[in-house]
Amino acid sequence: MSLTRRDFARTSAVTGAGVALVGSVGALATAPNALASTDTDTDTDADTGTETDTGTESASDTAADRHGTAGVGYGPLLPDPDGILALPAGFKYRVITYSGRTKLDSGEYTPGKHDGTATFCGPRGTTLLVNNHELKGPRANWTYPVPLTEGLVYDPAAAGGCTVVEVRPGGHVAEWVGIAGTSTNCAGGSTPWGTWLTCEENSDRAGVNGMTKDHGYVFEVDPVDRRANRDPKPLKFFGRYDHEAVVIDPKRGHAYLTEDAAGPNGLLYRWTPPKGFEYGHGRFRELADDAGVLQAPKCYDSGGQFVDDLSRATRIGTVYGVDWVDVPDRDAKTVAVRKQFGAGEITRARKLEGMWWADGGAYVVSSYARDESPVRHDGQVWFYDPKRRTLTLKVLLGVNPDPAVDGAFDGPDNITVSPYGGLVIAEDGEGVQHLFGATDSGRTYPIARNDLNIGTEEEPEFSEFTGVTFSPDGRTLYANIQEPGIMLAITGPWKRQKR
Repeated sequence: MSLTRRDFARTSAVTGAGVALVGSVGALATAPNALASTDTDTDTDADTGTETDTGTESASDTAADRHGTAGVGYGPLLPDPDGILALPAGFKYRVITYSGRTKLDSGEYTPGKHDGTATFCGPRGTTLLVNNHELKGPRANWTYPVPLTEGLVYDPAAAGGCTVVEVRPGGHVAEWVGIAGTSTNCAGGSTPWGTWLTCEENSDRAGVNGMTKDHGYVFEVDPVDRRANRDPKPLKFFGRYDHEAVVIDPKRGHAYLTEDAAGPNGLLYRWTPPKGFEYGHGRFRELADDAGVLQAPKCYDSGGQFVDDLSRATRIGTVYGVDWVDVPDRDAKTVAVRKQFGAGEITRARKLEGMWWADGGAYVVSSYARDESPVRHDGQVWFYDPKRRTLTLKVLLGVNPDPAVDGAFDGPDNITVSPYGGLVIAEDGEGVQHLFGATDSGRTYPIARNDLNIGTEEEPEFSEFTGVTFSPDGRTLYANIQEPGIMLAITGPWKRQKR
């Protein structure tokens, strides 16, 4: 049943400010000096030992208690003598894979442009990570494309795909191809049944940019069963557009997907499976290309007024009611999906990026908004509550006036929910790049800074962070530096963050 504007307005009038503030985590502070609070506890139940991941190791491992980590977060970031990753005292990192340096089991080099990543429990105590590679266009454009492993190729002209990384007890790492011949594999998302959905953030048709097949699809990759990945099949029922991320509602069965596109701004989508469909390994392959229903959101405020773009929300705790509108042609045969709707029909948002399912709903990132949006900002995180059918603004970052100066955070992208409370966010802004945390009350704190300068001394440049995700046991935070393509494992004295 649709939640109408009238229903939402009536509910808002009855409950008043409680609707606007329920679940709010407050605005993110944009400077590390917000760390003055001392309201965190050490999580004595957490094992703060180092996971035996593997690879090159660097450490900022002086005693953490000498550097004020009793407050929110873990204290100031210490420069890395190896010039890769600045971390708080007591933390250290290990390089797991490095494009052009580490090798796959086949002997070929690790592909470049690391992006979305998830962790899974593997056999015999191993940790498995599926890692997207955001390689766009023809293979000849890239030094280290995803190798065309026999049986795992969708389009032999395309450079992207994903690899599976196995971290074994004792320190050994293995890596192999999960899927090849896809394009611009971006954030993606894991499923409740233990597989990975890799998303193409590119919708080139066959014959465009050298491609031999249509792109703009989602593919499923099994990190454990390599045979399940043979003969890759695009999951066309999710639609053909510039996909970013996807999450699955384990209770209701809906899939939620983000689109990173402009001119006009992209959309959040909901896919409803066909009646009686049961999720599980290999079940997506059984569905027809037009299975289920793909829809886009139509939002309205507490007064029942239509909201055309999520950037219009300028206050934390803003709540919009959501209806869902059917997509006319999900395969975009003649018109891009986001262009199939006229003014007043759906709600858009700029740079819809990472998502994470937790707390009974989906956290959704809008990375930034500029002149192509009604209101400018440098980052939003929304929470979609499927039970209430509402979007609540949890995080709002004002425009960063000087991204080259270390201090403010901007451009949230990949996101995860921390087992120690709050969110961990990968930054994809201008200038300095961080991994940073946000508590439930909106306090922010740095976790890591990218110290790898891929520019020049006169004009430094730092790549975005991607693929932020914790190991299944919560002891290790994995993240990627996208260029040149480095997967890192971060360990240290994690502690529970209070609100």
